[in-house]
Amino acid sequence: MAGKGTVVVVGGTSELGKAVAVHYAQQGHPVVITGREPGRAQQTAAEIGNGAVGLNFDLSKPKEIATALKDVKDVLYLVLVSVSRDENSIKEYDIDQAIELVTLKLVGYPEVAHALLPQMRPEGAILMYGGMAKERPYPGSTTVTSINGGVATLVTTMAVELAPLRINAIHPGVVGETPYWADKPPAVLEALASRTLTRKLVTIADVTHAAIFLLENQGVNGVNLHVDSGWF
Repeated sequence: MAGKGTVVVVGGTSELGKAVAVHYAQQGHPVVITGREPGRAQQTAAEIGNGAVGLNFDLSKPKEIATALKDVKDVLYLVLVSVSRDENSIKEYDIDQAIELVTLKLVGYPEVAHALLPQMRPEGAILMYGGMAKERPYPGSTTVTSINGGVATLVTTMAVELAPLRINAIHPGVVGETPYWADKPPAVLEALASRTLTRKLVTIADVTHAAIFLLENQGVNGVNLHVDSGWF
């Protein structure tokens, strides 16, 4: 098939999503990024350059997704990065917050795949981002831990159902460069790094390199890849 396929990065305004979008834009692929804040996706697309396009929709409002993506064509790779941080304990349970986060990934991710499926190349791939809270819960992580576990199982069912499309997931550990972690006291980051076998926190480049591998390697399918510097 002539021409380089489109790369769609849902959540492409974040550090991890933007890094993937920048890589493929520099490789000459048409790139579409999305974000839920009005105007932010367009601003980030302008920063990426190379003809990148920004669209706005909210994954936690899945009935709006198909309309927002109706003009996206010839998709080679779909990257689902969007995340919303949540600390929601059972003792002080916020139902609305829980519903929003569960919907964002466990309904929003599949609905994006559903909406774009007619436009996806059969040799293409879908990559979903989860997180290591599925393995390492913490106080208040009930919703986050549950949905990242759900992403891990979405991989297996979607890989079977959507074959020959390849479906994989990446589960980053603590990415010390992202704003959430970079603002923590150095002692906190040092303590976290000491829990890894490499004694280093994961970088944005580490996660991006792994994402590209999962998207492009035709022999990798149905995989949940942990990128956490060997946490123990």
